[in-house]
Amino acid sequence: MPTYLAPGVYVEEVPAASRPIAGVGTSTAGFIGVVADTVNMPVGGGGVGAAGTATIAAGAITTIAVTTPGSGYSAATATITGDGSGATATVTVAGGVVTAIVVTTAGTGYTTATVTIVPAFHVATGGDPVLITGWEEFKNSFGDFQTGNLILAHAVYGFFNNGGTAVWVIRVANAGAMASLTPMLDRFAAINEIAIVAAPGALTKVQQDALSTHCETLLNRVCVLDGNQNPANLTVDDIKGGGPGTPAKDSSFAALYFPWIQVFDPVSGKLLSVPPSGHVAGVYARVDATRGVFKAPANEYVQGAVGVDHRLSKAQQGLLNPHGVNVIRNFDGNIKIFGARTLGGDLNGDFRYISTRRFFNFLRESIDQGTQFVVFEPNNPALWQRIIRSVSDFLTNQWRDGGLFGATAKQAFFVQCDDQTNPASVREAGEVVTEIGVAITKPAEFVIFRIQQITGS
Repeated sequence: MPTYLAPGVYVEEVPAASRPIAGVGTSTAGFIGVVADTVNMPVGGGGVGAAGTATIAAGAITTIAVTTPGSGYSAATATITGDGSGATATVTVAGGVVTAIVVTTAGTGYTTATVTIVPAFHVATGGDPVLITGWEEFKNSFGDFQTGNLILAHAVYGFFNNGGTAVWVIRVANAGAMASLTPMLDRFAAINEIAIVAAPGALTKVQQDALSTHCETLLNRVCVLDGNQNPANLTVDDIKGGGPGTPAKDSSFAALYFPWIQVFDPVSGKLLSVPPSGHVAGVYARVDATRGVFKAPANEYVQGAVGVDHRLSKAQQGLLNPHGVNVIRNFDGNIKIFGARTLGGDLNGDFRYISTRRFFNFLRESIDQGTQFVVFEPNNPALWQRIIRSVSDFLTNQWRDGGLFGATAKQAFFVQCDDQTNPASVREAGEVVTEIGVAITKPAEFVIFRIQQITGS
């Protein structure tokens, strides 16, 4: 306590009785996809201006001198052309410039030779994640729509076109490098803001199980999976990743969408079938921003989609929906997501809806980050009351926004932190235990009107 000597009014700053808990972000995505080494990069996107001059002796390339170091390179390759054959060289880059070009194969038959330096993004199993916040930024990092990046490019474009604002992208050089997604997903694990994960076009059981396991382990994100493009039959196992006999595992942290969608492809000038996961992740972000993460991302238009690979009827969807296959339907030319289940559907119990899983993840992560002030505080009733007030204030806001069900806040949730949850044995172990119950609002998936004929009076 301060010491007061002179009479007067003293205004003091005191800590708040409760700490506000801010909701964490839910719409940042993480994509893994192919960008081939043949993709041409725009000027400034991967380096420009480097040049080298070759020295020839007895028909072989002996040395290559750097004549212009260029700028903006993260990596580069050298191509040698001339009247001979077989010469190759490696390029060393430091500080964004080319510092050396070393001959690795001298070749034969040269009298003249030209050395061309181009940006390179050679990554054996996956590069470092790159944060992309708009389509122009993607083009500068991974190139415009081209043959070597079409699946990833359309996924990222569809993500932003449908409302996405930020996506971390890991590029691999070819489809073979995506056979096991685990090395790339391990890089995503350190980025806590990622809440949606996808590998557009990844259809094997190994790939889809890796995505699900990644989310189940971290507990703060979900994955969006693509159904098989051309299943042998319109059955659950045929549509799920891996196909009959080896389908992807069920998981409340995964949502699978079928069929593939058709978009306009600027490369061919024709319609192209692409996996829907990138566009769907954008719809997640759009619904989060306009309604809230508790709103099911369904009965929503897929912007940019002009068709679907398979037009399914209501009866066909009825065979898939209970198992958690979310169908994308064509309603008179309007392409809509018309499913909101987690993969496994009814088998996932309370978490059969993807909105329930995502909202629960949101609550867990927000409370986790918003109550870090509790660590090492004196474990006594005063602390318990601060915890109750902080968590209750946060959940009250979620109830007012419509995420929790109940006519009153008391019906929607409870927060208990007292001597019952924290007896002496718990306190002696250095623990403080809070029990929280929430009644999450579920989507109105089946809308039923009962109509009867009456006799007018």
